Amino acid sequence: MGETDRDDLISIIEENERESDIPTTLPLMPVRDVVIFTDMLLPLFVGREKSVRAVEEAVSKDGFLFLATQKDASTENPSTDEIFSTGTVGRVLRILKLPDGRVKSLVQGVAKGRIIKYLRKRSYYRVKLELIQEYPVPEINLEVEALMRNVREHSEKILALRGELSGDVGTVLENIVDPGKLADLVASNLRLKIEESQNLLEIFDPIQRLKRVNDLISRELELSTMQAKIQSDVKDEISKSQRDYFLREQVRAIYRELGEHDEKAQEIEDYRKKIKRAKMSREAKQEAHKQLRRLEQMHPDSAESTVIRVYLDWLVDMPWSRSTKEGIDVKKAKAVLDKDHYGLEKVKDRVLEHLSVRQLNPQMKGPILCFVGPPGVGKTSLGRSIARAMKRKFVRISLGGIRDEAEIRGHRRTYIGALPGRILQGLKQCGTNNPLFMMDEIDKLGADFRGDPSSALLEALDPEQNSEFSDHFLNLPFDLSHVMFILTANLTDTIPSALLDRMEVITLAGYTEEEKIKIARRHLIPRQIKENGLKPRSLSLSAEALRHIITDYTSEAGLRNLEREIGTICRKVARKIAEGGKEPFLITRSNLPKYLGVAQYVPEMDQENSQVGLATGLAWTQVGGEVLYVEAALIGGKGELIVTGQLGDIMQESARAAVTYARANLPHLGVEEKIFENLDVHIHVPAGAIPKDGPSAGIAMATALISALTRKPIRNDVAMTGEITLRGRVLPIGGLKEKALGALRAGILTVIIPEKNKKDLVEIPSYVKRKLQFICVKHMDEVLPQAVIDRKSPSRGAKMEGQRQRPGDRRPKAKTPTTDGTYRGGRNKVRRPRSGGIRPSVNDRSGADVNC
Repeated sequence: MGETDRDDLISIIEENERESDIPTTLPLMPVRDVVIFTDMLLPLFVGREKSVRAVEEAVSKDGFLFLATQKDASTENPSTDEIFSTGTVGRVLRILKLPDGRVKSLVQGVAKGRIIKYLRKRSYYRVKLELIQEYPVPEINLEVEALMRNVREHSEKILALRGELSGDVGTVLENIVDPGKLADLVASNLRLKIEESQNLLEIFDPIQRLKRVNDLISRELELSTMQAKIQSDVKDEISKSQRDYFLREQVRAIYRELGEHDEKAQEIEDYRKKIKRAKMSREAKQEAHKQLRRLEQMHPDSAESTVIRVYLDWLVDMPWSRSTKEGIDVKKAKAVLDKDHYGLEKVKDRVLEHLSVRQLNPQMKGPILCFVGPPGVGKTSLGRSIARAMKRKFVRISLGGIRDEAEIRGHRRTYIGALPGRILQGLKQCGTNNPLFMMDEIDKLGADFRGDPSSALLEALDPEQNSEFSDHFLNLPFDLSHVMFILTANLTDTIPSALLDRMEVITLAGYTEEEKIKIARRHLIPRQIKENGLKPRSLSLSAEALRHIITDYTSEAGLRNLEREIGTICRKVARKIAEGGKEPFLITRSNLPKYLGVAQYVPEMDQENSQVGLATGLAWTQVGGEVLYVEAALIGGKGELIVTGQLGDIMQESARAAVTYARANLPHLGVEEKIFENLDVHIHVPAGAIPKDGPSAGIAMATALISALTRKPIRNDVAMTGEITLRGRVLPIGGLKEKALGALRAGILTVIIPEKNKKDLVEIPSYVKRKLQFICVKHMDEVLPQAVIDRKSPSRGAKMEGQRQRPGDRRPKAKTPTTDGTYRGGRNKVRRPRSGGIRPSVNDRSGADVNC
C-alpha cells in the first residue's frame, strides 16, 4: 500500500472516531484464514457473491458489517453451522471494485458480537447480534503490569528475530495501557492457528486474555529463536562452503598459471590410466568413463563424489582380464595330491580328469564340485591341495550362518557403506579371474526376511549363466566361467534341490583304522611335533599305542580328535623336556594312560553278550557310520506295540512292519499263534536322548522280535542293515560304505546287507572287504539262520563250546548258554561311552540325527 493510501486511511479513521450507535441487525460476511479482533485494521479481498452483496449492503447504509470466521477455509459457500457464532463488528472504511468483479475493502474491528439468529440466508447472510461488553478492568496492579511488560518484550524480540522491529512499533506497544487492547494487538500479529485465535476472541476477560496471549507468545518466541538458529547455521555452512570453493578455485588458477596440475585434475587423470590398464569389458569401460565424467563435474568434498570414487576403485581393481597362467602337468599334480592327502582316490581322479581335459581344451569352463562328508575328513585342506596342484590361487569363504542375500550379490550403491558380495570381494583379493574358489559349509546357509543366499548362488554356480554374473554393487556382468568352484558340506539334505542340481557331488567317507594309522604317521604326528617345538627324535609313538589311541580314545569318521590326542601327548612331552627330562620319550600302550588318562571308549561287545532280543544294526550319521542296538521284549498286555528311543515316523513304521511280519509267520517260527493275546511288544533303540529315523533298521527290529518270541539269542558279532516289507523281503538301503566302516571300527566281522546293495561293494576299499564278511540276502528267511543262534545246530560263524577255533580267527567263540538265555564270550570291540549309550556322532551330541 502506497504512502498516499496510508495518509488517506489516517484521515478516514480520524473522521470516523466519533461515537456511532452500532445496529443489532447487520449483514454477515464469512472470512477465511483470519480471525479479526477489535481495533484491527486490515484490507480484505472479497470475491464470493454473497460476501460482495454483504459489503455493498453495509456501505449503502451505515458501513457496519459483521465479520465471523468460517470453520473450514476450503468451503466455498459455508452454511450457518460452518461459521463461528462469535465474531467482530467491523466498519468498512474504504471500498474499491476491481475489474474482475472482486471488491477490495479496508475494514476496522469495532466491537465483539455473538450471532443470535440468522434473518436472511439466500442472497447474503443477515444476522441479529448481541453486542458483547468486555469485563471492566480493575486497577492495574503489579502482576498485570509485569504481565504487560513481558508481552511487550517478547513481542519486540520476535519482531527483532524476524527483522521487522522498528522504533515506531516499540512506541506503539509502550503507549497501549489497556490489557485487552494489548492482547488483541499482539494476537492479531502472531502466527496462530484459527482455533487458537478464535479461542482468544471468545475470552471476554482482558486479564485472562492477556495471560493466554503471554503463553502463546512465549511458545512463539522459542520457535522463532530455534528457526533463527537453524537459518544462521545453514547460512554459516553455505558461507563456509562458498569460501572453500573460492579458495580451491584460486588454488587451481594458481596451478594453471604455474603450469602445474591441481589435485582434482591429477585424480581424474590417474583414474583414466587405471581404467585403460584394467582391460575391462566394453560395458564396464563405458560405465567407468560415464562415472568419471560425473566425478569431474562434482565438488571434491560432496558426498556423491565419495560414492563414485569407491565405485571406480572397485571397477579398476577387479581382475577383468588378469588370469593365473596354469602349468598343467598331470603327473606332477598327482604327486602333489598324493603327498598332501592319503587315500581319497575318487576325488583325486576327478581333479586329474579335469586337468587332462584342460590340457586338451584350454577354453573349458570351470567345474562346480561339492565335497560331501563328515567333519574332519579333509575337505577344506583338499581344496588347498587342489589349488596347489593346478597352480591356481586359492580363495575360501565360509557360508555357515549367512542369512543375507546381499552377502553373495552385494548391496546397491544407494546404501551408505555399500560393497560388492563375497564372491567379487574374493576375486579382488586374489587378483585373478581364475582362482580355485572354495565355499565352506554350503549346507548351513540360512534364509530370513533379508533374502535367501542359496537362491543368489544359483547364478554364480551355473556354468551356463555365470559368464555374466551380475553383482548389485557393480551392476555389470562379470565372467566367472574361468573360476573353479569347490563347495563343502556335511550332508546334502539341507541344500536346495535347484542348487544341488548345479553341482557335481563327490562323497568323502570316513577313514578306516588302517588309513588313520598311515595318515597319522605321514602327516599328523610330524605336524604336531613341529607345532609343539619338539624334534623328531624327542618322541617315539609305538604302533600299538597309536592303534590304541584310535580305538579307545577316539571314535570318529575324521581325524580331528585323533590329532588333538596326539597334540596332547606332544604337549606333555614338551613339558617334561622343559622340566629337565631326558629324551627320547617312548609312548607305548602301557604308559599311554599317563599321557591321555583313562580310555574314553570301552569295548562294547565285551559288555553285550549274545542275548535274546538284542540285535545289532548299523546307522549312518553326519560323522560316519555307527552300530545301533535294537532291543525287543515281551511283556504282559493285549498285543499292543510300544516303541521308545526317540524314533522318527519312518522308523516307527518299520517297527510296525516287523511286528506284522512276525505275527504272520508265527507257525513257521514254531510259536503259538495266540501268544499276542496276552503280551505286548516293546521295541527300544538306545540311546533314548538321540533322535533316530530311517527305514534300514527294519530287519534288525524283526530279528530282535523273532529272537524274543523264539527265545533264541542273536549273535553279537553280526550286524545287519536293510528295510523290511510285510512279506519279509529285504529292500536296499543307502550309506553302505559308511556303515561298513562303522561296523569295522566297532569290531563287527559279519555284516548282513540287502542283495540289491551288492553293487555298492565296489566302493568299499579292498582291505575293508578282506576284514569283513558281507552276506547278501533277499528275504528274512535268509537273515535268521545267519543271525539267530540255534541251540541245537549253531549257525555258520557262531562257534559253540568245544569247537576248535582256527589260528588268527578273530570271531568270538560262543559258549554254553546261561539260564537267562545269553551266551558268554566274544571279543568284538564295539566302543561305547562309559554311560552305556550308543554314540551316533563324533562328539556324542544330544539331539544329533541318526539315519538308519
